[in-house]
Amino acid sequence: MNSGPTPRFSLIVPAHNEQSYLGRLLESADIARSRCRFGAAAVEVVVADDGSTDATSAIAEQWGCRVVRLAARRIAAARNAGAAVATGDILSFADADMRVHPETFNAIDDMLGSGRIVAGATGVTLERWSLGLAVTYALMVPWIWLLRMDTGVVFCRAPDFRAVGGFDERRSFGEDVQFLLDLRRLGRPRGQRLGRARRTKAIASTRKFDRYGDWHYFPMLFRLLGPMLRSPSARNALVEDYWYRDPAR
Repeated sequence: MNSGPTPRFSLIVPAHNEQSYLGRLLESADIARSRCRFGAAAVEVVVADDGSTDATSAIAEQWGCRVVRLAARRIAAARNAGAAVATGDILSFADADMRVHPETFNAIDDMLGSGRIVAGATGVTLERWSLGLAVTYALMVPWIWLLRMDTGVVFCRAPDFRAVGGFDERRSFGEDVQFLLDLRRLGRPRGQRLGRARRTKAIASTRKFDRYGDWHYFPMLFRLLGPMLRSPSARNALVEDYWYRDPAR
């Protein structure tokens, strides 16, 4: 998948035991590479294998990805490890269970090429829908409007990534939100803002909903609220169970 000495884009994928999902992401990335206006060789894909015990690395290598291995078991650390070996001028980050839009790299190039955008994200749509999923999705929309940031494929220029210090590895969750806040702060004196490439939304997996039910976010939020107010250790235990020890991850 990777060829050419100086890629313009690096797509960085943190992955832990993602053999069931990684192939379809890499297939979608390959299509997006083929649609890139600078040619497929302008995009490299880096998979940061964070302690996998399955075929994650082998699948990445079969697709021609650059693979970096670590054992931090922190998604922020995996993203940073991938960025450390990436050679693209523009860094983009996608979760292993996503699928990217065919025009992803062209949209990123348009946004950053305008000079008005410091960083941004594509947003997501879901791979399936139900009433519970639609209500959960709608719950997130006001936060997107309020904060003027989104999820999906997150992107920025490589020098700006280094200027803000990458993702905060002390955080077990919310590191992507903090990353975009840091970049927004960096861009403000330049007259730059965060951008949303909404026409090229990634497709997000619903595997957590498949496992826990389409309405599970609401009781989970109530479960988290008490520990967040009371005990950081209890909060961290819930986060570890849901995002790091859960086999549905």
